[in-house]
Amino acid sequence: MNIVNPASAEIIATVNEDDSKSLAHKYLLLKSGQVAWASKSLDERIAVIEKFYQLLDEEKEQLAPVLTAEVGKPLQQSKNEINGARARIRWMLDHAVQYLSDETVVNAPDLKEVISYDPLGVICNISAWNYPYLVGVNVFVPALLAGNAVMYKPSEYATLTGLEIEKLLKKAGVPDDVFKVAIGAKETGEHLLYMNFNGYFFTGSYQTGKYIYERVAPKMVPCQLELGGKDPLYVTDDVKDIAGIAAGTADGAFYNNGQSCCSVERIYVHEKVYDAYVDAFVKEVKSWKIGSPTEDGVYIGALIRKEQLSLLENQVKDAMQKDAILQAGGKAIDRKGNYFEPTVLTNVNHSMKVMQEESFGPIIGIMKVKDDQEAVKLMQDTAYGLTSSVYSENMERAREILSQIDSGTGYWNCCDRVSAGLPWSGRKHSGIGATLSHQGLRAFTKPKGWHLRG
Repeated sequence: MNIVNPASAEIIATVNEDDSKSLAHKYLLLKSGQVAWASKSLDERIAVIEKFYQLLDEEKEQLAPVLTAEVGKPLQQSKNEINGARARIRWMLDHAVQYLSDETVVNAPDLKEVISYDPLGVICNISAWNYPYLVGVNVFVPALLAGNAVMYKPSEYATLTGLEIEKLLKKAGVPDDVFKVAIGAKETGEHLLYMNFNGYFFTGSYQTGKYIYERVAPKMVPCQLELGGKDPLYVTDDVKDIAGIAAGTADGAFYNNGQSCCSVERIYVHEKVYDAYVDAFVKEVKSWKIGSPTEDGVYIGALIRKEQLSLLENQVKDAMQKDAILQAGGKAIDRKGNYFEPTVLTNVNHSMKVMQEESFGPIIGIMKVKDDQEAVKLMQDTAYGLTSSVYSENMERAREILSQIDSGTGYWNCCDRVSAGLPWSGRKHSGIGATLSHQGLRAFTKPKGWHLRG
C-alpha cells in the first residue's frame, strides 16, 4: 500500500497490508497477552502510560513532520494535536485510580457491596485520519489503562502515524502482545469485523459506522461509534465584540481545513448583527495564508483525501444554482496536491447541500435569522447531533437555546473544542456511546457486582 503526501501527491512510503492470516496471528497474540496485562496492578499500567505521555513530548519534533507529511495539516497544527493528546492523557492518568478501582457502595458490619470494573478483553479500535493522535488516545489509552489489549487500525491515510504510536507505546513498556497495529484500508477493516473481539470502537463517517454497527450487532459486544456532524452555531443580537467573534468562529469552521468532527458546519446570525458579522468573517478568512503545510505561517494546508475536492465543488455548485452568494473561495486550487480555497457562502437556505450534508472541508454557509426561535428550528433541522454553539452576552439565554438542541455537546461563547473531563458523545447519526470523562474510562470495562457477607 502506497502512502501519498496529500500536499505534493508524491509517494512517501510503501507498507505491507495485513491479510486475514496475519490479523488472525496478531489477534491470538493479543488474546494471550491481555491476560498478563490485566493481571498487572492499575498502578503498573498507569506507570507505563505515564512514560508514553512523556515520550510524546520528547519526540514531538520527530512525530509532527510524519503526521504533516501524510495528512497535509500545517506543521504547527500537528504539534498542537500532539500537545492536545498529551493533555487528554494527563487527565486520564490523574483520574484512572478514581474511576477504574473497585467501588464500595455498601460497607455495613455484615455486608459489603462492591462494584469492580473488569476489562472487556481484546478490543478493536478502528480509528480516523483527521486527528490520529487526538482520536486515538480517546480509545486506546483508557482501554490499556483498564487492562485491555488493543488491535489498533489507523486509517490508511494515517498509517505512518499509527506505526509511530505503536513504536512509542512499546518503548514506554506496553508489551508486544498487548497492542498491535492492523495495516490496510477497507479490506483490512472487513477482516476485523469477522473476528471475535470483545468490543469495537470506531471513529469516522455515519455510513461506515452504521455498516460496522450492523455487522457487529450479532456478536453482542459493546460497539461505540463517534461519527460525523453538521454542527450549528448561532450568533445572537446582543453580542458586542463582533469582529472577535467572527475571527473565533471562522477558526472554529476552518481549523484543520474544516476536517474536524466538531467543526462548525452551519452558521446562523441574528439579522441585527448579520452584515457586520459577515464582513468581519470574510475579512478574517481572506487574511489566511494558504500553501504547503511545511511553510511558516500557513493556516490552510492540503485536504487529506482527493475525493473531497469534488464533493466541495458540488456543494458550491448546488448552492450557487439556488441563489447563494459566494463571498470567498469556491474552487479547488490549481496546484499539485489536494488544495481547496476557504469558501464562504451567504444567502443560503436549507434546500442547499452545504446546509444539510456534512462538508468536512473548508466551506461554510452563513444564514440570516430573525430571532432565537427561528435559529433553534434551523439548528435542529439535521440528522446529526454532535455539538452546537451559541454566542451571546447572556448565559441563561444561551443555555435556554442550547437545551432545545439535541446534541451531545453544547458550547456557550466557544466552539470546536473538546475537554477530557467531559463526555464526548454524539446523538442521532453522530454516534452512540461516549469517550472521555469518567464515562469514557469506564467504557472499556464491564461492571461486576459483589455481594460480600461475613
